Amino acid sequence: MKKEYLYNEQKLVKNLQKGSIDAFEDLYKVYSLRLYHFAMRYLKSEIEAEGLVQDVFAKVWEKRASLKTGLSFKAYLFTISFNLIKKEFIKKKKLREYLHSEQGKGDMDLSTLNQVEYQSLVDYLNTLVGKLPERRREVFVKSRMEDLSVKEIASQMGISAKTVENQLTSAIKFIKANWQNNHLPALLFLALVLPVE
Repeated sequence: MKKEYLYNEQKLVKNLQKGSIDAFEDLYKVYSLRLYHFAMRYLKSEIEAEGLVQDVFAKVWEKRASLKTGLSFKAYLFTISFNLIKKEFIKKKKLREYLHSEQGKGDMDLSTLNQVEYQSLVDYLNTLVGKLPERRREVFVKSRMEDLSVKEIASQMGISAKTVENQLTSAIKFIKANWQNNHLPALLFLALVLPVE
């Protein structure tokens, strides 16, 4: 049953690559609700969660021709979702910094921003990242925080792609080995920020 499902999914992905609207709608039906619940866990907003699902599938349609068959479509969707959630929290972080500035003080009640549980996981991850050797830390940040490719990182840092890969692998191993939060949301966060390459 599982093999049949995977085959059908890969067939849908192949059809989507060719621009099939039916395949797109079928994949949307399978994953949209799962993505919505995942987004709700962190965004705590129905409107934002619904918007994220729409953004994810809009990106899937936009990139349909470059989709890779044989890989997990589910992992691809959740990686996109995580990156969009991450960007949303970066925006909120910038907003918090503004509100704490002299110019922003008094403009808004900070209580609405302090309810974000996700930030504690980001802070915990940043603590571990801060313990990495300088170059390894820089590679990790460029890869996982700035969404740069291995080639882009290698070019920016003036090192080989192989060195980037080795540094990234070592960083991921260190973080996984030292990750002590075993709650389900934390494990989901870790699985998405450190996906299998």
